[in-house]
Amino acid sequence: MAHEESARDTSYAPTGRTVPTRARERAAYDHETVHAILDAGYLCHLGFVRDGAPVVLPTLYGRVGDRLYLHGSTGSRPLRGAGETAGEAVDPGLPVCVTVTHVDGLVLARSAFHHSINYRSVVVHGTAHQVVDPDEKTAALDALVDHVLPGRAADSRPGNAKELAATAVIRLDLREVSAKIRTGGPNDEPEDLGLPYWSGVLPVAPVYGAPIPSDDLAPGTPQPSYLTAR
Repeated sequence: MAHEESARDTSYAPTGRTVPTRARERAAYDHETVHAILDAGYLCHLGFVRDGAPVVLPTLYGRVGDRLYLHGSTGSRPLRGAGETAGEAVDPGLPVCVTVTHVDGLVLARSAFHHSINYRSVVVHGTAHQVVDPDEKTAALDALVDHVLPGRAADSRPGNAKELAATAVIRLDLREVSAKIRTGGPNDEPEDLGLPYWSGVLPVAPVYGAPIPSDDLAPGTPQPSYLTAR
């Protein structure tokens, strides 16, 4: 029993929606792997159903423990839907699927069929709810800013009442979650190994350029150290 409780504390339980139908050996459910993939990025894709049709939107996110926060305009239909009422039930939430993907390499095989990519990805299923508590909303927006660039929230003006009123934040608990990772080279067929085509991996990695100050930056404003610490 102690072992089972320990596993639940460090891993997300696989479900019918988080177990892949192909390449199951690439799936991972431990918190360390999932959180590392989420923390390495800042752009996710939010999927939901609107008027009977699927919709997928790119948006920023931030992680605080076992919870994701996503933000947008209060005029955004999905963000409003995450907090609408249904009869006597308050905030039924919005069923969503959130994905995060990093491309780490282009895998070039001798055959066109076996070309692939090396990647790290996370898929989260659940019900998103709108954040209405002022303190949680402020903390969530700070987390979103710091997720993109750690240290920036404390180094910028907080949102004022008008800005906060125009911003919607939804939260999604990390419960039904899986990661999937591919690494390594091409999986060529044995009979193709003698073909005269180059095979291997072309690594892919994000590159941050030198910071470009705004034209109206006050003279003498120091450049924050976190801009060059990435």
